[in-house]
Amino acid sequence: MSNNEVEILLVEDNINDAELTIRALNKVNLANNLVHVKDGEEALDFIFGKGVFADRDTYCRPKVILLDIKMPKVDGIEVLRQIKSNEATKTIPVVIMTSSREEQDIITSYKLGVNSYVVKPVNFEAFAKAISDLGLYWLIINQPPI
Repeated sequence: MSNNEVEILLVEDNINDAELTIRALNKVNLANNLVHVKDGEEALDFIFGKGVFADRDTYCRPKVILLDIKMPKVDGIEVLRQIKSNEATKTIPVVIMTSSREEQDIITSYKLGVNSYVVKPVNFEAFAKAISDLGLYWLIINQPPI
């Protein structure tokens, strides 16, 4: 798959959570066009075509970004801020997937324009179902702007 065909951009520093997410999406056949990056800096490089992603066609945007908040280098709130403040990327749906139930994180995320805020379930089956449901909604049911 080329970086121009990405449907899901998974931004997750916890390799276990990333693997569980990918496995859950694979189970419902939604992980074929998924790119996983491990921190906010790498996410911004991918989205805006910088660094190792400088050759990527940034006009081909992901259908959804699954974004963790607590990450090294650049946190998810800053990634969200940059995505939603840029004319070219502000319509990309962003779903915060985090273990943080901090009220300030939720408020800040919605003020910045997050499309959904999901607290990761601890239970594996509940986590897998939540991921599958998210993938089905954002890739199949949701109608994005053209």
